[in-house]
Amino acid sequence: MRGGLEDTICAIATPAGEGGIGIVRLSGHQALSIAAGLVRLRSGQPLTSVVTHTLHLADLLIPASVKQPASPIHPRGSGATELLDEALVVYMKAPRSFTGEDVVEIQSHGGWLVLSMLCRACVMAGARLAEPGEFTKRAFLNGRIDLSQAEAVLDTIRARSAASLTAAQRQLRGDLAREVDTAREALLGVLAHLEAGIDFVEEDIEFLQKQELLRTIERVAVLVQRLQATAKEGRLLREGARVVIAGRPNVGKSSILNRLLKEDRAIVTAVPGTTRDVIEESVDLGGLMIHLVDTAGIRDTADIVESEGIKRSRSAQEDADLRIIVIDGSVPLTNDDRSLIEQAVLAKHVIAINKADLPAQVDVSSIGGRAFAVALSAKTGAGVDALRAAIRSQLVGAGAETSDGVMVTNVRHQAALDRAGESLRQAAQSISAGMAAELLAIDMRAAADALGEITGVITTDEILERIFSEFCIGK
Repeated sequence: MRGGLEDTICAIATPAGEGGIGIVRLSGHQALSIAAGLVRLRSGQPLTSVVTHTLHLADLLIPASVKQPASPIHPRGSGATELLDEALVVYMKAPRSFTGEDVVEIQSHGGWLVLSMLCRACVMAGARLAEPGEFTKRAFLNGRIDLSQAEAVLDTIRARSAASLTAAQRQLRGDLAREVDTAREALLGVLAHLEAGIDFVEEDIEFLQKQELLRTIERVAVLVQRLQATAKEGRLLREGARVVIAGRPNVGKSSILNRLLKEDRAIVTAVPGTTRDVIEESVDLGGLMIHLVDTAGIRDTADIVESEGIKRSRSAQEDADLRIIVIDGSVPLTNDDRSLIEQAVLAKHVIAINKADLPAQVDVSSIGGRAFAVALSAKTGAGVDALRAAIRSQLVGAGAETSDGVMVTNVRHQAALDRAGESLRQAAQSISAGMAAELLAIDMRAAADALGEITGVITTDEILERIFSEFCIGK
């Protein structure tokens, strides 16, 4: 970052555009004095004398040069001020603020011009513009939150479904950090005894029994494995699931897409090959964000455009978290149907037997025991709710998004857990092989450090810059 913690920073903390309310936030040791020069409380009190964490109605008075260029009437540096807007102002005294520093928030009308002028006045008074994520980074550096909670702030902002919001809030409350800290403290406890034994090896003092050491490693390894097991479902809750709808031409793929979206997004005709490109739309499926991908019907064709669509269809299936293979239940299974089903059952899938409003020509039992099949009619809507339930069931375990358990939703956390798990495995092998205590201590320290990376106890400037650069300015 351009400056350090000694700077007072400011930024617009609300989204760009017009709104009823807009907020400019100041944080740092000069926040109160800078704000005091820009506001005149309707109560007549100076801002510097108000009680912390209370709202006050005020007029915003900014230098005339902010509103208009310097002129003989309003020369720069003359001290002339002009009324900008009325606002509510709140002062939050350190350390009882989000950043742990003195913070002032000015809530004016939400026009871009008003907020930008107010920000410019703050800069002229001695603040500097905050960089992306700098407020949250200061909260982390000042010990208000750990690194996993800082990342949960961003996840909360970006949440697009109830499930992803719930997962982010659990992490923001510190649920993951508590589990990780418990495991790390257990490792550090036995590591201290192990290293003490190394220091006093000549006195032949045994500070820790081999079985006690092994039990601790195994206990922590179980916790790490449990967290690792939640990573895939956690990613789906955080980012949403990519669900590809595939099948032969004219089996009703686009009609099913429209039913799931509850709108006519894709063109539907009786002509085979209507869909020639990949169509993507997102929908909240009972609290779980689903990215639906409608693909071109797969068949042999000489049409260059349709062939390219089929190529993209096959590529989309490879990247999918779930495949919905649509077959026409009113006609017998074809070789193309069987080929798609055989490929689908190797991963998460749902076989959608469409056109249930017509006489059935496909027996569910004929599809194969490994297949998960649902009968429905995209025309009438019958069975669509069952398809929605099947999609959720296949993507996340029953109640996974509503359980009270801790869930890993971040790729960085998953990578750290993987390293911790590998180090614990090597430590256990070292004990069984009777390796020297010095080698065992290296593996245990590596596991503890990997766990520490999750909460930021162990971190680097590179990791911090990568994380906080993803935030918006003002947060």
